Formats: sequence, structure tokens, C-alpha cells
Amino acid sequence: MSKGLFRSGMIVSAMTMISRILGLVRDSVVANLLGAGVVADVFLFANRIPNFLRRLFAEGAFAQAFVPVLTEIKAQHDDDRVRLFVAQASGTLGTILLIVTILGVIGSPIIAALFGTTWFLAWLDGEPAGEKFELAGMMLKLTFPYLFFVSLVALSGAVLNVYNKFAAAAFTPVLLNVSLISCALFFHDSFSNPGFALALGVFIGGVAQLLFQVPFLYRARMLAKPKWAWQDDNVKKVRKLMLPAIFGVSVSQINLLLDTIIAAALTTGSIAWLYYSDRLIEFPLGLFGIGIATVILPALSKLHAQQEGNQFQATLDWGVRFVIWLGLPALLGLIVISPIIITVLFGHGEFIASDKNNVEQVANGVTAYAVGLVSFMLIKVLAPGFYAKQDTKTPVKIGIVALVLNMVFNLALAPFWGYVGLALATSLSATCNALLLFYFLAKQGTYSFSRTSMWFSLKCFVSATVMAGVVHYAEQSFSWQAAELKQQIMVLFLLIGIALFSYVLVLLLLGVRPAMIKNVSTTES
Repeated sequence: MSKGLFRSGMIVSAMTMISRILGLVRDSVVANLLGAGVVADVFLFANRIPNFLRRLFAEGAFAQAFVPVLTEIKAQHDDDRVRLFVAQASGTLGTILLIVTILGVIGSPIIAALFGTTWFLAWLDGEPAGEKFELAGMMLKLTFPYLFFVSLVALSGAVLNVYNKFAAAAFTPVLLNVSLISCALFFHDSFSNPGFALALGVFIGGVAQLLFQVPFLYRARMLAKPKWAWQDDNVKKVRKLMLPAIFGVSVSQINLLLDTIIAAALTTGSIAWLYYSDRLIEFPLGLFGIGIATVILPALSKLHAQQEGNQFQATLDWGVRFVIWLGLPALLGLIVISPIIITVLFGHGEFIASDKNNVEQVANGVTAYAVGLVSFMLIKVLAPGFYAKQDTKTPVKIGIVALVLNMVFNLALAPFWGYVGLALATSLSATCNALLLFYFLAKQGTYSFSRTSMWFSLKCFVSATVMAGVVHYAEQSFSWQAAELKQQIMVLFLLIGIALFSYVLVLLLLGVRPAMIKNVSTTES
């Protein structure tokens, strides 16, 4: 069980790494093509809305409600019953999504006005900023259908994960990045505004991801004709669990959207700076946090169905250790070397031509987001502790508190620090979210932070701190700012190598061994 979880987590992380690397290439292309001005703000705005809804309803609430019910049916019935449930869930979800998508495309100007209120008011007053509103309304007609396709991708991916077919689902996002990069390179001259080439890439990417997963569902014998089944008992159970789950694990996405809405009222470039900052944070978060969350929910759901309470606790504790092992060095490492990473990825073309301070602005955002990186990752591990038990009420209470705190932090920090204050507010609210998840899991007797994990975390913190100091000293020894791109890339990889070597070395010197990370039940005296 433990080795299987570790292996599955590594498979998901490996596939996710490919996707994230291509994602960074995509962002580099976008930055080079659009810079951090009006067009970039509008495209990122139009792209974030369907992505927000996707993460909120599909990968967030729906997945957390669907997987435990699917696992329960799989444990109690044969594959024919599972296949029927998949058909009912896909038919019901698909019909609702199709209606929402059609309404979203038709009402795209209304959505643009709702989420970009300052742009809409500027348009009403005939101000230059009103151009953003018009562009956003048109781009949403291309990007909004992505919600339909990728939500069905999330459903099919959840089915594959329950059947331990993790690689296919984890690889799927690669196709979106390939689509965006291809459209940016080959079609940017086909439109008067290059942002529309990227919007087209979003649409094509959604279609490609769904078609890619169909053969894998067929091989797993889970491909069935969708059926409308709103009143089916199991579909009702998913609906009941899904409603409060919307405010559970997806609170961070709501916070990011609120940041975008507020950033739209700040200096031009704020949305782009927040976006690029968030993308760098999403790399380790997606690589490790989401990777473990993907495999831990089916495992916890199965343990709950089998009433294996002790193993449930041990599995959650292992997930926390895994996150801390990777999250702490990622947090400190990003803060130290984010300027050179940003320079290598984005510091050329329109990104620099439009404003030479863009690198510094994004680095400030990365630092603010990095403060909450471990908390973002812990939420991905701790929230499934509730959802696996089909408890969505507790996370919703925690989510509402975190959401309110985020707005309070936004109002307190944004007037003084602008977009950096928004990023820091998101980190602070995520930290509160993670702490509350810890508290209520312990209060329910579901999970308590073990002595093993406590000592392990302390050793990881010491090792990550030493690593950050070593890397900072090494980074100061290189004059990479004035160097050519090839030399900057070499310095970056050298710094990453130094970070990896120093972190692992100190861990080993402190007595940490691979078994403490691989094995669920490992204890430490």
C-alpha cells in the first residue's frame, strides 16, 4: 500500500512535470508575444474565468464528491454497476455544462462586466480602458467553452485514477500547453490582436484533452453512453456532497479570482504580474501537491470504506510528510532564485520591451505567493481527509472562514502594497485554511500530527534553510544579470543542482532516510 502510493505519486508527479515544463514554455511564449500590458491583462482575464469555474466545479467540488462515491460503488458492486454510474454522472454533468457553456458564450459581455467591473465602467464613460472590456467579451466567446470539455476530462480522469490509471490522466494537461504554444507560434499573425490566437488555443486544447482520454476509458471498460439521471440515488449523493465542497478545497481558486477582480482596478500590468507569479508557484504545487492529492483521495476513500482507521491516519500523516519534504525547499528556493528564473523564462521580447521592471515586479509577487506554498500543498492533502469520509460540511465552514479572511487581508494590504498585497493575502488565508483543517481533523479524531512527522518537519526546515543560504551565496557569486540567455540558463541549472545537493546532504546528515518518505507506517524514535 505505502510503496504503491509513493510509486503512484511519483508517476503522477513525473507526468505533471512534463505538463508544468511545457506550461512554463507556454508562459514564456505568451510573455514574449503579449508582454505585460493591455492585451496580456485581457487574455489572462478571459482565460482565468473558465479555468476558475473548472477548478471550482470540476476538479474541485465535483472530483472530491465523485471519487468517494465511485470508490464505494466499486468496492460493493461489479464493473457493470460502476459503468452505469459513470454514464449517469457524465450524462447529468455534461448536460448541465452544455447549458452553462451556451449561456456563457452568449452572455460573455455580461460576464466580462461582472468580473471586470472597472473596465465596464470605463467603457460606459468612453475612457481608453474601456477597450479591455470589449476585448474581454470577445475573447470569452473562445475561452469559455473550455469549461465544458475540461470538466468532462476531470470526470474521466477521476475514473481512471480510481482504477489506478494515473499516468494518462496526469499527462492530459500537456495537450493544452502544446495547443497554446502551437497557436501562439503559427496563428498570432492571423489575428489583429495576438491574444485571440491564444484564446483559440484554449478552445482546441480542451477538445484535444477530452479526445485523448477516450481510448483509455475504453480500455478500462468504462466508456459508456451518457445518461441523464438527476434523480438517481448515487447522483443525488454526489450532488449533496458537491454543493458544500465548492467552498472547500477550491477556496484558493476563489481567492485567486478575487485577486484578479481587484487587480483589474490597479495599475495596468497587475493582472499579468499576478499571473506570472502564480504560474511559478503552480509549478511545485502542481508537481508535488496535486500529484499526492491525486493518489491519496482514492486510497483514503478505500481505507474508509474498509474501516481501516489506523491506516487512514498513517496515510494522511505520510501525505503531510511528503508535502513538507518537497514544499519547504521549494518555498525558500523560489524566494532566493526567482529573479533568474523569471529572467530566463520571460525576460525577453515584449515582456522586457514594455517595461524593464517587469522581472522585479513578478519576483515580488512570487515571494508573496511563496509564503503560502506549503499551506497550498497541505490543503491538497488534508482536505481529502474529510472528502474520503464523505464529510463536506466541515471543509465548507473552513472555506468560508478562509474566504472572509482573504477579503479582509486584501482590503488591509492592497491599498499599501498593490498586487503584492493581494498575493500575500492569498498566502495568509491559505495558511489559516490549512491550520483549521489540521485542527478539525484532530478534533474529529481522524488525524493528529505525529511525533515522527514533527521531527521530520524540523529536519526538513533546517535543511531547507541551509540550502537557501548556500544557494543565495552561490547566486551572488555570478554576474548573470548582464549575461546572455545561454549563460543565464547554465547558471540557473547550476544553482538548482547546488540546491538539490545541499538539501539532500543536510537531510542525510540529520538522519533522514528514504524509508521515512516512502513508507506510510515508518516511525522514528
